[in-house]
This record gives sequence, structure tokens and C-alpha cells, in this order.
Amino acid sequence: MDIDALRVFVKVAELSSFTRAADQLKMPKSRVSMRVSELEAQLGSRLFQRSTRVVRLTPDGEILLPRARRLLDEAQDLETMFQAPSGLRGTVRVDLPINLARDFVIPKLPDLLTLHPQLEVVLSTTDRRVDVVREGFDCVLSVGNLKDSGLVTRRLGVLTLANCVSAAYAAKRGAPRAIEDLDDHLVVHYSLRLGRETPTFEYIDDGRLREKPMKSLVTVNNADAYRAACLAGLGIIQAPRLGLEPSIASGLLVEVLPQYVAAPMPVSLVHPHGSSVPRRVRAVMAWLAQQITPRLG
Repeated sequence: MDIDALRVFVKVAELSSFTRAADQLKMPKSRVSMRVSELEAQLGSRLFQRSTRVVRLTPDGEILLPRARRLLDEAQDLETMFQAPSGLRGTVRVDLPINLARDFVIPKLPDLLTLHPQLEVVLSTTDRRVDVVREGFDCVLSVGNLKDSGLVTRRLGVLTLANCVSAAYAAKRGAPRAIEDLDDHLVVHYSLRLGRETPTFEYIDDGRLREKPMKSLVTVNNADAYRAACLAGLGIIQAPRLGLEPSIASGLLVEVLPQYVAAPMPVSLVHPHGSSVPRRVRAVMAWLAQQITPRLG
């Protein structure tokens, strides 16, 4: 199997463009197209649907992509097998929740790249649940309960939650002191898919998770908008205490109903590499754990 042809195939698949792949690989577009055609001939299958407007993977291309990535990882691992840790090189694709990336990972990222100057980190920040394999991530920092996906999971700890309103909201509507008081209050509704689920206030009572239906005037789908809506006085939010503490300390936010908090949210590192984790990916995951674990419960 031609490793260079696989590398070209993966780059075209990631960028959905022969032109952009050629730019990044610093190759003529004609050579990129030729290498893909050679690979298709070798495999006896068409890997891309090509048109003047779009380049899409065929079903066979979708099957090949994750396996090609694994082969490239193993090849790169072999190249660096006997190098010192500072000699690690290559690309690591990582997905992180927006707030954890912004507040605790990106500010420290120069330290990692100083330690491994030939390493490149491709960093996605989103609060949605990504498809680790299909989207080509080497590791994902996941918040929340995980489904059984067959991926390797390392639990780092939990994020404890707090209920907050803005100081302006508390001055205008008062702060709820009991669950019954919530009938007179609003929540900011958090929905990743902006769906029509009933807004609720979640809390643990006698060891059981309970949900109280609530009124809401606004629905958001990411953590930054969730906190901003609360600061704007649009209702109660239930979010990780870690991200709220500075605003609570400054008086911008007021904690309410501390005796009725939702269940802690598990935080895990997830990767698709099985037992054959490339050295550069192991290094990045170990570094991420060092940044995040001390801040968890």
C-alpha cells in the first residue's frame, strides 16, 4: 500500500477539495488528482464523487478513511519510535468543550508546543457530541454521560454544577428559596439541537434525579450563549461551577437553591486508537489530563 497516496487521499477527504489539499500538501493539483486515481485503481474502487462544485467521499471512501488514518498514524509512529520525546512530530486532531478549551487549555497550549516543537494541534471547540471516528479526531474531551461506542474511554473526574441568576434578575424577580418558588421564575433553556423539549430545572432529591418543568423565553445551544443569556437577566442556568465562580465572586451572578443542584457531569478523554495509540496522541492526552484533572471533583 502506497503511504503517500493514502496521505493525499486523507487530506482531500478532510478538506473536500483537491485544490485546497494541493495547497496544503504543496503539490500541483494534477499530481494530487493522479495520486488519488492511482489509489482508486490499486483498490479497484472509486473513492470520491467529483463535480465542479463538490468533492464527496463515496461509501467505499467512507469505509477507507478511518483505516487510512490508522495506517498513517502507525507509519508516523514507526518513524518516531526511537526519537526522544521532544522529537515527536505530526498532527493531533482534538475536540474540546468551548469553555474548557478557552479558559484552561488554549492559554497553556504554548507550553505543549514548546515541549514538542514539531507537533501540530488541530483543535475543534464545540459543545455538541462529535462523531470521533467519522470526523477523524485523535482524542476528544467529553463532558456528560457516554454511550457505549466501542471507543477507549478514560474518566478524569466530574464537574459539579451550580444554579445561578444574574444580579439584575435577582433584584427584579427575587431569588427562589424553595422548589415551589420556581413557578414564578424562568430558566434559560439549553438544547444542543435547538429542539422543542420542555425546559426543566434538574435537581437531586433523596438520591433521585428530578425535573421540574419550567417557563423559558430563550433557547441556546452552546455554553457561551448559555452564560451570556443568564448575565442578560433571562433566567436561571445550571452550569459547571468551575466556569461560574469568577462571575459569582465578582457579584455578576448570584447562586440560588444550592441545596438543589443537578447531578455532577462526568469528564472523560475518549480516543479511537484501541491499544495502538500513536506516541504523539499519548503525549497530547497526558498533557490534557494534567491541565484538566486538578480542576475536577
